[in-house]
Amino acid sequence: MTEFVTNLLDFLTEEVIVFIVSMVPLIELRGAIPLGIFYGLGGLLTFMLTYPASLIPAPFIILFIEPIFKLLEKLKFFRWLIEKIVYRTREKHSEKIEKYGYIGLFIIVAIPLPGTGVWSGSLAAALFGMAFKKSILMIVLGNLIAALVILMLSLGVFSFIG
Repeated sequence: MTEFVTNLLDFLTEEVIVFIVSMVPLIELRGAIPLGIFYGLGGLLTFMLTYPASLIPAPFIILFIEPIFKLLEKLKFFRWLIEKIVYRTREKHSEKIEKYGYIGLFIIVAIPLPGTGVWSGSLAAALFGMAFKKSILMIVLGNLIAALVILMLSLGVFSFIG
């Protein structure tokens, strides 16, 4: 057991941690970029680790979240959670999606604030029945804007502090 833990800790380099953190819901690259800069990975490496990693969940969410929700809704334990997620997503993003369509989706992903990002945008695209290719394009572009904003802010803040 000790050897397993040692091998796991050796694998969890700062780069791997930053890569994994950028795929975590709610944190995504909004938290992973400052973490990478804090670790001293530099702007380019941090961007190269976080940007593609944060996009990995998008196609899976768009394609599979509704069937997963339908399956889990059959279990009373998950029903309230799924209803809350669906209700919250529709309540929070319906105005932007209905008014602006795919540009609204882009905005949801591009704004570098908590509760926005790839996970939220992908969930909104799935729940509002948006076309896969257009949704992915808007998510990729929106995430690029968010990444660049967060990267510039992180580099500026850490250079100011340092």
